Amino acid sequence: MLTLPYWIPRGAPPEAFPDAELALREPNGLLAAGGDLSPQRLVAAYRRGIFPWYGDDQPILWWTPDPRTVLVPEAVRISRSLRKTLNKGIFEVTMDTAFEEVVAACAAPRGDDQGTWITREMYNAYNRLHRLGWARSVECWRHGELVGGLYGVAIGRVFFGESMFSRESDASKVALVHLCRMDYELIDCQIESDHLFRLGAQTMPRAQFLRHVTALAADEAGATRAGGGGP
Repeated sequence: MLTLPYWIPRGAPPEAFPDAELALREPNGLLAAGGDLSPQRLVAAYRRGIFPWYGDDQPILWWTPDPRTVLVPEAVRISRSLRKTLNKGIFEVTMDTAFEEVVAACAAPRGDDQGTWITREMYNAYNRLHRLGWARSVECWRHGELVGGLYGVAIGRVFFGESMFSRESDASKVALVHLCRMDYELIDCQIESDHLFRLGAQTMPRAQFLRHVTALAADEAGATRAGGGGP
C-alpha cells in the first residue's frame, strides 16, 4: 500500500501540486495522487517537472524522481551501426503525422511487459494535448508502414519524452536522433534506462533539472523554432 504525501482533490486548480521536495524517496519521486488529466493540469505538471504514471487499478499518480534521467541533444551517442542506418536513409521520418497511431503502438503489450501503463485514460488525455498543440510525435516509416516512433510533451525548448516503440531494428533510435536535431535544448527521459544510457542519456539532480525546466519551458521563441509549445 502506497503512503501518499499529498492528495489532489478533483476540482483543485491545475497548478495545485506540492513542492517537489515533498516527493517520496521510496518509491522514488512519488509526489501526489488524484486530480485529473485535463490539458491544463498536465501542462501545469510538466512545467513543474511532474508527470503522471499509474496503472488501471490505481488513482492518478504524479511523479518527480531524483535524480532525473535526461538527454542533452548534442550529447546523443550514435553508434557505427546506427550511423549506417541513418546514412542509408532506410526510414522516412515525419513529425506529427500519426500521433494517435504512435501512442497506440507504445501502449501495445510487448515481450518485456513495458508500455502497458498507457491506459485508455492516458491515451485520450495525450491525444487531447496533441490536438491543442502541446504533445508531439516523431514517426519512422518503411514502405509506407509505421515501424517506429516516439511521443511526448513539448513546452518551450524542453521535450518531455513519454514513450517510444520499434517494430524494426533502429527505428525508435532514428526517431530519437531526429528529435535531437530539432531545436530543443533538453529531452526529459524521466527514469533510468540502460537503453537510453547507451544513447547518451545521463542523470541530473532534480533541483538542477527543475532549474533548467523553469528557464527553458518559458522560452516561447524557442517553442516557435522547435515547432511546439502549444497554441
